[in-house]
Amino acid sequence: MLKPHPTVLRRLVEEYEALAATGTVTHGSTAHDPRTGDLAYTLCVSTGTRDVRQALATAHRWLAAADGQPDPRSAAARPAAV
Repeated sequence: MLKPHPTVLRRLVEEYEALAATGTVTHGSTAHDPRTGDLAYTLCVSTGTRDVRQALATAHRWLAAADGQPDPRSAAARPAAV
């Protein structure tokens, strides 16, 4: 699967989350604002998911990896047991 460039993905995430913060998005529904619906669709297509919540989670993981941060779900990201 092709991955979007981190700059493009970051812009999509930031724009979607900014609209979500204004109350445009409620419970995953984007029916009130066509731009939010377009962003949700584009995020899903870009991340290979069908749900915008999954798309955002995937996008955040990919962006963290692009920034050189470990995936928080991986064993390498967890503190070692003492």
